[in-house]
Amino acid sequence: MDSSAVVTPPYVAGPLHLRPFRGLMLAPSRVGDPSSARAFARPYAAVATRLGRWQARGQLSHDPTPALYLHEYTAGGITVRGLVGLLDISRRATRLEESAVLPHEGIHPAQADDLADRMGEMELNPAPILLVHRAPAAVRTILDRVRATSPDHAFTDRAEQHHRIWAITDDATIADLGSATSGSRALIADGHHRYAAYLRLHQRQPGGAADTGLAMLVDQDDTPLFLGAIHRVLAGVRIEDVARAAESVGARFVPSSAAPAVAALGRHTLVLTDGAAWATLTLDVPADRAAVEELHDTLVPVLPRGPRRITHHHTVEDALAHAVPESDLAVLLPAPDVDLVLRIVAAGRLLPEKATSFQPKPSLGVLIRSLRDG
Repeated sequence: MDSSAVVTPPYVAGPLHLRPFRGLMLAPSRVGDPSSARAFARPYAAVATRLGRWQARGQLSHDPTPALYLHEYTAGGITVRGLVGLLDISRRATRLEESAVLPHEGIHPAQADDLADRMGEMELNPAPILLVHRAPAAVRTILDRVRATSPDHAFTDRAEQHHRIWAITDDATIADLGSATSGSRALIADGHHRYAAYLRLHQRQPGGAADTGLAMLVDQDDTPLFLGAIHRVLAGVRIEDVARAAESVGARFVPSSAAPAVAALGRHTLVLTDGAAWATLTLDVPADRAAVEELHDTLVPVLPRGPRRITHHHTVEDALAHAVPESDLAVLLPAPDVDLVLRIVAAGRLLPEKATSFQPKPSLGVLIRSLRDG
């Protein structure tokens, strides 16, 4: 298979189920510290031993009792709460309607294989994938009771994220949460390739630790993740090329200056600039589609030349920094909303690669899962 090919990862069948696990946590002084990433660096087969040394030095803790964890973190003024546990991935859905976990982007098989190899060698899931859902009221009621107690951990990490963590070990509460979440369908917000790596590990060694993968389930109605756009730079494309392509697909191309163009950015309107010239491009975007889909499916195929490559940029500033007059064109995109993404995946479609940016993500090292624990 072409290593650059993008494919749909398999769908996991419901019911959605999170199992308890024995959490590994870096010491607060190590969480959010870029140097802590060295603990998970090559050689990957030495990572488990390396973390064992960290634990002996008090830089890592390993909970003695399996638990589900309520993890609340605040970054940049946004607070997110999620239930962290082991996602059951042992059953495959044969139909979309049976699926409990919905990817919204394709994955590169080679990258997923590499991550699976890495996790297998480390014997770890280093961080949870992020899932979002619309939680039933019963889930919020249970978690509100948990939050009414004192957290087991509360600290501010080196990246200035504030964390509160509750370990849920009570069997009745765990059972109630299992019943309350079982009917949910969750959207992958972050971690498509790690999710695919979980499935590859399970395919290699079913029936054990690989039947599950570490996940954080966030109630988008309670503490929503912010959903931002990821902008594009089309290398080898001039602004005049888009004007010609727009005419052929019935889109409206309007030359502009910077401030009015940026102000016009919206669900149907993209902003174009090569760093010198500016324009807006208004597309007919159906209610069940996102602007990024129309860009890739409708406009890019009819460009008179290029793009030689498409690069992705999480901020407007970064996209503009890569625009080059008469050479490389920045395309600023509106962010799709979560409900639109859910409608797209429920219809069986995927968004183009790197179409969404869910933020903020928790710092590395707050909750880790050892595959040695089973």
